[in-house]
Amino acid sequence: MHDLIRTNDPVLISFVESLMRDAGIGCLVADSGMSILEGSVGIIPRRILVDAEMASQARRIVIDAGLENELRPWGDRDEGR
Repeated sequence: MHDLIRTNDPVLISFVESLMRDAGIGCLVADSGMSILEGSVGIIPRRILVDAEMASQARRIVIDAGLENELRPWGDRDEGR
């Protein structure tokens, strides 16, 4: 899995999920349940993960939507966790 975006912004998460769904790219929002443990303070960002084989296409879609500043860098050491 490729760590595409990390954010606490629920609107951004929904938008990116919609972009991926429209493109036929499956994605997983990880760490959603952590907000229950942290008390919804927003300390732990949620991760949007896509299949590594679709990462280039997913990144292009996010860039085309004007959200390039939200992308995680390639080769991030936390990738795949």
